[in-house]
Amino acid sequence: MKKKSNAWRIWAKALGEKAGKNDKEADYVAMLRTFIFLTYLVTNVAIVANAVRHWNDVPAPPAKSTF
Repeated sequence: MKKKSNAWRIWAKALGEKAGKNDKEADYVAMLRTFIFLTYLVTNVAIVANAVRHWNDVPAPPAKSTF
């Protein structure tokens, strides 16, 4: 449990300044910041994956007219 507590403390400090009146409130703030970070991370991964997927797209030649 001590190792997990230490890892959480370091992660919470990495997220920014301790916020809250007590440790429980500060943990809730750190969890919210972690959620926000994860949503940013997922969004950025999706954007990069889309860019890589369409990196070398070759446009289709125009269709020939039958006129």
